[in-house]
Amino acid sequence: MDNIAAHLKRGISRQFSMGSMRRSLTRQITRQSSLDPRRNNMRFSFGRQSSMDPIRRSPVSDKLTVPENLDSTMQLLFMASRGDVKGVEELLDEGIDVNSIDLDGRTALHIAACEGHEEVVKLLLQRKANMEARDRWGSTAAADAKYYGNVEVYNILKARGAKVPKSRKTPMTVAHPREIPEYELNPLELRVRKSDGIAKGSYQVAKWNGTKVSVKILHKESLSDPDTIDAFKHELTILEKVRHPNVIQFVGAVTQNLPMMIVLEYHPKGDFGSYLQRKGRLSPSKVLRFSLDIARGMNYLHECKPDPIIHGDLRPKNILLDSGGQLKLTGFGLVHSSKISPGISPAEQPAVRMESANFYMAPEVYKGEMYDRCADAYSFGVILYEMIEGVHPFHPKSPEEVVKLMCCEGKRPPFKVKARSYPPDLRELIDECWNPKPLVRPTFSEIIVRLDKIASHGSKYGWWKDTFKFPWR
Repeated sequence: MDNIAAHLKRGISRQFSMGSMRRSLTRQITRQSSLDPRRNNMRFSFGRQSSMDPIRRSPVSDKLTVPENLDSTMQLLFMASRGDVKGVEELLDEGIDVNSIDLDGRTALHIAACEGHEEVVKLLLQRKANMEARDRWGSTAAADAKYYGNVEVYNILKARGAKVPKSRKTPMTVAHPREIPEYELNPLELRVRKSDGIAKGSYQVAKWNGTKVSVKILHKESLSDPDTIDAFKHELTILEKVRHPNVIQFVGAVTQNLPMMIVLEYHPKGDFGSYLQRKGRLSPSKVLRFSLDIARGMNYLHECKPDPIIHGDLRPKNILLDSGGQLKLTGFGLVHSSKISPGISPAEQPAVRMESANFYMAPEVYKGEMYDRCADAYSFGVILYEMIEGVHPFHPKSPEEVVKLMCCEGKRPPFKVKARSYPPDLRELIDECWNPKPLVRPTFSEIIVRLDKIASHGSKYGWWKDTFKFPWR
């Protein structure tokens, strides 16, 4: 490839025939033509950039050599940028996809339109090039042709029905293109299934570059609701900064194009609530292992600097089970403000709608009183009870009845499982966690210490099977 690059440099400076250089390049690289043309692609930087490119890179001089790792997609874009009709035709005949894209979602048609190469544009259109393809920033070939004043190319595209896209500004559109956040994803890389039954504001399964992910979509009709926009920004701000093994992983977001989206890792085993419904009462070893997963994730959120994060809606539905059997927290910071704000009631804090019948909710939150991290400890206690008993508190009463009993009347459900079946320390921990007085409840750092202590002494009391090994020991 070094020889090819040097050959190209001499050829350009001496106006060497592009035909022989093209054939040489093609012989070297079309051996990989059976592979996905997007596999080793890169950003195209040999000519004019997208009309919406946030970084105005200067065109590369003809005196510079072609990169050694030039792949099939980049060959096509390079030939298109040079106006080499024969070269483009030969590459397409070799089987290279006419709609191959680089990392910024740009096709050969985008490039030819930017450079004003009419014959290349005509050839690409004959080969079924997609006129409506958008690059990373939402620009089409017609928009690029218009931006660079290539009137003839623009008229060719317009005659074929191409339209310049209207402004696609979002509530998070940055003032300057260079301010586009690092987490910004190319919407063309996301494949979202349009399925019925998906609740607005909920996550659904999608594919990002072939990998399954969870996507929350902010639909157009939501753009007129300031509270929904604030909730979206708030969730994105939190997800962007958290990193922990027991917290859902943030993949990225689409904020500069419509619809706006938040993308998270996907876990096929679903939420912990569904798991509990299937399994019922869990063994002491699983109760302890899952409890530690939850406690560690919660302790991380509460200890985040400079602003601690209150989950506000800790319940099995907002806990995911990964393929390795580890629990990961999700849905945090969505119900109430993510910041510890003593003296501010939930009604005054940024919030989104919450299910009224949520018996994991602490009494102070249910009543609209001041709250802090202790509210999450209460929810943890209810989840711990459910893991031990296999049913929710006061089963089979309705959630509405349970909420009134626990939050208004201060009642707590009885333990029906035999005392000898579980370490007494776990029951004591539950009693402290759901204590009506928030200050009595332990912090999650204290909860972790106590759970670790139970684990270290578990075998002494015969709570754990010999085959069970604790990953933290």
